[in-house]
Amino acid sequence: MSSKPLPPPPKMSGLTTPANNNNASSSSSVASSSRIASRYHTPTATGAGAGATITATTFATTPATSRGGNSRNVPSSSSRKHTSSSSGGATSYETFAPRTAEQRARLARIAALTAGPCFSDTISSSYNNNNNNEQKISDDDADQQITFTLTEAMCPPKLSSSSKNNSNNNNSSSSIVDQTISTTLQTTLLQTSNLSTLIKHTASLRLALHASLNIGNDVSRRHADLLRHSGELSAAAERLQCEEQVLTRRAEEIGMPLKHYDAVDHIGFLVGVLFKEGGRVIVRGIAKLHVDNIDEFVEVLGQIDDAVEFFGDSGGGAEVFGRPGSSTGRDAASGGGRREKLAKEQAFESTASGSAEYYRRACALQDAALELLRVGVADRVSQTSAQIQDALLLPKRPIAADKLEASLVYTRFHGISKRSNALISIARKRLDALGNGSVAAASYEDLLMLCRNTYCGGRETLLTSTVRTHMDILRERHGLVGMTRLASVFLIRLCTVETALYLDFFGDPDKRRYPRKKTKGALSQVDEEENDAATEEKEGEESNKGQQSPPQSPQFKRMGSSSTHPAAAALASQILSEDATYRDAEFQSMLGALCSALHRTIRRGLVSVLDLDVLCQVVSVLREERSAANSSPTTLAAARAVSGVIQDAQERLIFCANNALHKEVARFKPTARDLNYPGKLLGEEPKVAIIIEDEGATKSADEEDEAKEAEADTKDFKPEDAVAAQLRVYESWFPPMRSVLRILSKIFRVVEPRVFEDIALQSVQSCTKSLKDGSVHILRKSGQIHADLFLVKHLLILREQLSPFDIQLRSVERQLDFSEAGKAVTRFLANRNRRLFSMSTENALITLLREGVSVQESSVDSKRDLEDCLRSACNDFIEHTSSSLLGPIAGFVDQCKNTAVGSTAGSSAAALAKAPFMNGVLVKGVFANALQNLDGELDNVSKQMNLYLENTATQGILLKPVVRKMTRTLEEAKRFIGEVPGEENGWDAEVRAEVLKSVEEYESKVKVASSKK
Repeated sequence: MSSKPLPPPPKMSGLTTPANNNNASSSSSVASSSRIASRYHTPTATGAGAGATITATTFATTPATSRGGNSRNVPSSSSRKHTSSSSGGATSYETFAPRTAEQRARLARIAALTAGPCFSDTISSSYNNNNNNEQKISDDDADQQITFTLTEAMCPPKLSSSSKNNSNNNNSSSSIVDQTISTTLQTTLLQTSNLSTLIKHTASLRLALHASLNIGNDVSRRHADLLRHSGELSAAAERLQCEEQVLTRRAEEIGMPLKHYDAVDHIGFLVGVLFKEGGRVIVRGIAKLHVDNIDEFVEVLGQIDDAVEFFGDSGGGAEVFGRPGSSTGRDAASGGGRREKLAKEQAFESTASGSAEYYRRACALQDAALELLRVGVADRVSQTSAQIQDALLLPKRPIAADKLEASLVYTRFHGISKRSNALISIARKRLDALGNGSVAAASYEDLLMLCRNTYCGGRETLLTSTVRTHMDILRERHGLVGMTRLASVFLIRLCTVETALYLDFFGDPDKRRYPRKKTKGALSQVDEEENDAATEEKEGEESNKGQQSPPQSPQFKRMGSSSTHPAAAALASQILSEDATYRDAEFQSMLGALCSALHRTIRRGLVSVLDLDVLCQVVSVLREERSAANSSPTTLAAARAVSGVIQDAQERLIFCANNALHKEVARFKPTARDLNYPGKLLGEEPKVAIIIEDEGATKSADEEDEAKEAEADTKDFKPEDAVAAQLRVYESWFPPMRSVLRILSKIFRVVEPRVFEDIALQSVQSCTKSLKDGSVHILRKSGQIHADLFLVKHLLILREQLSPFDIQLRSVERQLDFSEAGKAVTRFLANRNRRLFSMSTENALITLLREGVSVQESSVDSKRDLEDCLRSACNDFIEHTSSSLLGPIAGFVDQCKNTAVGSTAGSSAAALAKAPFMNGVLVKGVFANALQNLDGELDNVSKQMNLYLENTATQGILLKPVVRKMTRTLEEAKRFIGEVPGEENGWDAEVRAEVLKSVEEYESKVKVASSKK
């Protein structure tokens, strides 16, 4: 073996630099597996198996510096290629030269001691060459790796071609092999020490890793234990919390009665109540608690109410002493002292339950506390009212309306309203908090009702005399119509002001809305409007003095509405809010009592009024004022009062209208002036005053005076005046029809539609009958044409004037018919089995009423009757006018018809020819006479129609049937004349031609006259 130093073995990449070669980690794990397995009792391979494992392992070496060694040069590339090729083939030495037993033993020992690579012959030769030549490897080959196997290390080195030549020449191969083996052993020892160091480090790392794993497992186990303990603690905490809540609730339930017991025992001296002799005696004294200390007072009230609620409901005290609203409570005194009296009536029982006794005490405390509120509100209002009456000497000396708002009646009440409202708000809020079904709520309801009644009674006492006196003054100054308007305005404003004051006492301040600017007092403007209204009335009377207007629907200027008194409207808008306290029944009753003065005053005046115009004006004004009052919810009391007055005024108006219609229409007795047609249309006066009597009745002196006054009024008008001309036409109407239209036009819009239709139905029937009777009188006095035109004229006017009313004029009249009553009574008396007390239809009394009395129903249609009457009048006019225009021709034709009807069908022509009236000369004279009088008759008919009927269209409508009838009569005359033989009874061609010529001329004149219309 050579004495030269061996090159350092290459460092195993898998043990020194595991990051550089991943394959080395597998080999290192195999090499160290035996020791690691022995430490952790893991079975490993031994002997040849281990050597085989090491032999089969591939190591990667790098030119790195081992521990304690020096750096050496890296073999050449050719050596690396040779080594890689040998390792790639895994060729064993036994293939070329079998080993002896001694060599195999040495190799096995080496294999057992080492597991690293060894150098091949190429490496040793290159190493020797490097030592001889001192060559250096460049930095670029420093990173390259050479792979060796243990098999190659155990095998003799392969000789290169040059070595083979030298071995053949010098026979020195044995020395080289020994040198190589020695070098390999040294390298193996060095690598073994490195491997041992690495194995120690690996074992220490393994132990550290195992310790870390143990620590991690211990931490996980402790974490699991921590979670388990935390869950147990959380469940325990929740259980404790639930138990704490239950205990707290039980403690509150246990402590609640104690709280109420303590409240009853300690609050007594605050409200002035002491319980002596163990509660047997209740003593009332002066309270230390003051109602003006609102917060403390409300707190004490809350404690008392809670105690009453608890002892009354839960403790059963309400069953012992009676619940609020029960019969026992109602029998006791009303108001705040109800429970106190009830408690005094109940005897103290030592055996009674504590809850019942404490309920009695709590009720006494509540009554004492509410007594403080009653004194602060109700007693204060009563005291203030008494002081005002004494100061103003009411009701003996009423207050003037213009000074009412500035008087003590309002100023003193405004002064106490704020404090009273604060106290009432306490009671109202407590009532709202308790609810309607609460045991303690009844006392608050009684207190509020007492306060409202006291307030309303005091206000009514202060204002009643003033309001009534003001109504009487208005009636004296302005009459019934003016008083109605002004009194309604006054009441509307009074209701508005009173509502505002009531809300100041009992309203909710949070729901009120106040104006930015203070409006002027509403009642202070009453006198100003009264003066204005009086001035307007005087001016109207002066302008309308001595004038009359035709009947028409009255239209009045709207007065009393919100537009005419803006102060009241502004004040009403101020107090309108969500607060509906003013709807309380007590307050509305008080306002109704104040407004009843209007009904009282107007009703006195209505009883003595007979003028329909005044009544209509009163109803119209009241309707307008009612609309103004209904526009605001604060003046509904005034609206109700006005509605009552409207009903009374309408009843009076209906009575007066029926009375006037009955007097002026149904019982009308015409005078000569009333029947002076056509003189009345021509403006003439009757020459002789004739009074037409009917059934022994005569015209009264009053009616004659009225006729003279109307005549004088008519003379005062000038013809050129349009109003006078219209009035003249109006005066030319027949008085009953004029009265009907005048009355209906007045009451049309001031009475109910059904009432108006009933009145119109009866009046139209009576008017139609009066017109028919008047036409009969005119027929006897002036002739047929005047009677017919009179009736047609007035019926047309009546129908035309009724059309705007848009009424049906239909009704069903029911009458009791007693015609069978005698027979029914006879059967009743003859029946012996009467069964008077039988509760069935066989009762004799029921049978008597059913058989003896019957109801007769009849349908009445005045409009249809009016149309039938008009149609009949027109037919009569057509008949009479055509007869008067035809003259003797009509009689001639009638004679011819009668002769033709009296004879047989075959002999009618012969009988007609032999008739005396059919003589040709007589017939010629008849037509000549008729033709001669035709012009005068046509002029007369045209003149009378122009006089009675102003509308030419109406005249034309009436004349067309007249012309048609005359034409038919002339055609019949020509037919009868044509049936007479030519030379008989004085007829010849000349006479026949003259007669026919007269007929044609007559017919042409009639048609020309009708065409002009």
